[in-house]
Formats: sequence, structure tokens, C-alpha cells
Amino acid sequence: MGGAFDFNTTSESNNHFVPELGYVSQISPLLAAGVTVYGNGGMNTDYPGAQTSCGNPSGNVANPMCGNGRLTMDLMQLVIAPTISFKLMPDHSLGVSALLGYQRFKLTGLQAFDNAPGFPAMTGNPGYVTNNGYDSSTGFGVRIGYQGKVGPVTLGAAYAPKMNMSAFDKYKGLFAGGGDFDIPAHYGLGVAVAVMPAVTLALDWQRIDYSGVPAVGNPSSNQAPLGAANGPGFGWKDINVYKLGVQWQASPQLTLRAGYNKGDNPITAADVSFNIIAPGVTKTHYTLGGTMQLGGNSELTMAYMYAPKVSVTGDSMLNSPTLLGPGNGGQETIWMKQQSLGMAWAMRF
Repeated sequence: MGGAFDFNTTSESNNHFVPELGYVSQISPLLAAGVTVYGNGGMNTDYPGAQTSCGNPSGNVANPMCGNGRLTMDLMQLVIAPTISFKLMPDHSLGVSALLGYQRFKLTGLQAFDNAPGFPAMTGNPGYVTNNGYDSSTGFGVRIGYQGKVGPVTLGAAYAPKMNMSAFDKYKGLFAGGGDFDIPAHYGLGVAVAVMPAVTLALDWQRIDYSGVPAVGNPSSNQAPLGAANGPGFGWKDINVYKLGVQWQASPQLTLRAGYNKGDNPITAADVSFNIIAPGVTKTHYTLGGTMQLGGNSELTMAYMYAPKVSVTGDSMLNSPTLLGPGNGGQETIWMKQQSLGMAWAMRF
């Protein structure tokens, strides 16, 4: 909106497939073991080139972040979680999961941040900011959880400390800490109450500590080179997430569910510019779903999620005295909305 970043565009990367699978076996009356494989998160944007003049009086145009070609980012996180669950008492269980993490990342079109000619020096590791193809990262973590039942009330708690991942070496000039990109700590509490024989209400609280990962939590205004230990990050704040759900056993064969999810926005106006490539600003989710019992000890579950549009507006990072100067960069607005449709088939044997 005005200034050097004078453009209006939307990402052309819209559809994403996230496979999941799981297996569990009751080893004994007191012990169960299983494994789940799931997508933990990610971000994928793809903006066309030739969107803005970036303050260039010659009229030459560039992508939304003043680089060449399309501005794209692809981050994927996959977790494999072998799990053991112990029954401590008849209605109380404790579970422990080993978390085996894999990440893949690619970025293109951020040449202006890679000490390009005509731009200020932005990184301490030139050549390791953009257009280096896919890089991968692996790491390990743990999650512990508890579930217990007291009368009609079911209680739950879970905690996963920060998951230490190997660095993205090809992008050590972009992410703070020389390419470090760990998975943040998260923990939560939950309660479910059977308010009627066929109706259960559930309330969850979750905390995600983005500030513990410098590449994600460091403010984009940090006065250090990209890739440095205290280099700029995406400025994501720690957030609380509250979830309310209801389940209705409509018949022996059909279970229906609905949910509402309200979370803090991790991105503030001060970090809008850097988050053009990762505009994760959604706050509210509405969900509907159900499970149908099929023949042969199998069942089919479907779920739909809608996250309405949320936007954040802030002053451009180009207003910095070391770039275009106060007022010359204008403002930017980022926004996101989402929908998802999930389907899962399960069999008991």
C-alpha cells in the first residue's frame, strides 16, 4: 500500500495435501503401543514476479520483496511418533512419544536480502539466503501426556519441549543462528464432560512458545545481519489457543462433531514486511465433522475446517533509516484465509 512496496497480489499456491496414518496395539491390559505419522505444520506461498518498482525511479519492476522472478517459500514439517501408553490406574493413563522430525525448505526471489547490488548489506552469509533449492533438516523430541477420568469428567494434559532440529545449511544466511529452525515447545490442558448420555462437551487450552526459536520469534527489526545468532526473524509471538467442541452420538453408527478454535495472532504490525512470505495471521477456526461406522469393523471419519480472513497492517520495514528512510516505504497489509477437508479410514482387528 503506497511507498516502495506498491502492489496488490495473492499467493498462487492454494492446494496442499497432508497425509496422516497411525497404528495402535493393546499389548496387555495395562500397556498399549503404537505409531503415528503426521504433518506438524508448514507454509507455502508463491507470488508472481514483476509486482512493484521497489522505489526504483527507472521503472524496473520486481517481485513483492524486491527480488528477481517469483517469490516462493515452501516449508514442510513431518513427525513420526512411536508411542507407549501405560494404565496407571483403571481410569488414569500416561503416554510417552518419541518424536522423529523431518523438515524440508526452499525459498526463491529474496535476492534483495542477499547483499544484492544496489541494496544494503543484509546478511552475514551471502549466497545462503535464497534460490538454493530444497534443503532438509532432521531432529528429535519427546511428548508426554496424561488422561484420567473422574466421574463424568475426563481430564487431559500434554507437554512437548522444543524439538531440536539440524540447521538448514543452504539457508544459513537467512535464518537466525546460522540456519537453525527448531520446532517450538507446546503444551496444553483439556477437559471433557458428558453433559448427557449421548452428548460430550470438551474445552482445551494450548500454549505455543514461538519465542524459543530465534528464526521464528526474533523481531524482524533486530539490528544484526540475517543468519546471525540474534539476527532478524519473523517476529512471531507466543500464543494461547482455546478450543471448544461438542460431540453427539446421534446413533450407534453415527457420531457428529462441531468445534470452535480461537487463538492469538502471532504476527504484529511491527513485523508485517518480513511476513509477506509467511502470512500466518489466521486466528479463528470453525469445524464440522463426523464418524460413520461401516461394516467389517471399520469406520470413516470426515472433517471440514473454515478459517475466515484476518489481515494485519503495519509500516514497511523499508521505513528504516538504513533503507529508504522514515515514511518512504509506506505500509503493507498481509492477510490469510483457509479451508480444509479431511478424510480418515480406520479398521479394528
